[in-house]
Amino acid sequence: MGRRERPTPPGLSLVTLALSLLVCASGMEITVPAVVYALNGSDIRLPCNFNSCYKMDTKQFSMNWTYRGCENCTEETFIQYDKKIINQRLERFQNRIEFTGNPIKNDLAVTIHDVQLTDEGEYHCYVLNPPDRHKGTGKIRLEVLTEVPPERDSTVAVLVGASVGGFLAVVILCLVILKCVRRKKMQNLNSEDQKTEEEVKTDGEGNPEGELKVCEQ
Repeated sequence: MGRRERPTPPGLSLVTLALSLLVCASGMEITVPAVVYALNGSDIRLPCNFNSCYKMDTKQFSMNWTYRGCENCTEETFIQYDKKIINQRLERFQNRIEFTGNPIKNDLAVTIHDVQLTDEGEYHCYVLNPPDRHKGTGKIRLEVLTEVPPERDSTVAVLVGASVGGFLAVVILCLVILKCVRRKKMQNLNSEDQKTEEEVKTDGEGNPEGELKVCEQ
């Protein structure tokens, strides 16, 4: 007979459902870098990824990117999503900003072309994905550089490393040679001791062992 399935207690089901709802209540997560560095005149991508307990519904999903040049400045919306991507084409950016993400894949990135020094500031990515009730927020600080930071010169480190390595190699070689010399000396001493022992084995008359003596008549 097959095993009978025991019904799940109603209380346990309610607890499981409550826990799942609790997790989803705080399920909206926004992932952005805190700071992005861009070289003046280059193109830079500002990433913004979201994670929600609920599948994206294009009819309810909303997103907008804003720019704030200083702490006390007003935020300006330059891109938003309301059933489709809408580029506000702010005069300050002169059509240099493009939406390069894919909302279906939770990617809401934008790209700034021909970055200018005046583009420095804070960029905010706001996301709302109903039935999530809480709006997700990501903040990126854009720093514009006028030149590429110089690479660290490692020549000195390489020379020091090579010198230390060469010194250690010489020391190791000397130790090996000294060990070989000592071993050779020990072998010579052992050979001399063995030769002396062989000489001692001869009798007092100078006859080698095993040689017959001639008796006087």
